[in-house]
Amino acid sequence: MTGTPFDPHELLAESRLGVLATIRSDGRPQLSPVLPFYDRGSGVLYVSMTEGRAKTANLRRDPRAALEVTRPDGRAWATAEGAVTLVGPGADPHGSEVQALVDYYRAAAGEHPDWDEYRSVMVADRRVLMRMTVDHVYGANLG
Repeated sequence: MTGTPFDPHELLAESRLGVLATIRSDGRPQLSPVLPFYDRGSGVLYVSMTEGRAKTANLRRDPRAALEVTRPDGRAWATAEGAVTLVGPGADPHGSEVQALVDYYRAAAGEHPDWDEYRSVMVADRRVLMRMTVDHVYGANLG
């Protein structure tokens, strides 16, 4: 019996819940549940996060991260590693930082019912867009 070989990139692209690992100032890992979007074509993984959180501060200090996702049944997993850039937070709802979040939302979820409201919330919440250039992907299908 032959099946399709496991492709960790495919699992990353399908998953909308993962765990982001960043590095604390003392070298220990810091883990955060996040809602990732992986653009397989460009090899870039995106996460929207809030300024002032541990993961954001860690990435500003050390821009390396890893993200793990699992299949809903837990029988397959994939990890992406890479260098991160952060965009934002933006103060202008129509500025480039907020536009990056709009572009991310469109790619991940489609059209928003009220873009003006979305833009205002992104500024008020001090949202930041993480862009990870994925340079290593690995994982396994456990059955």
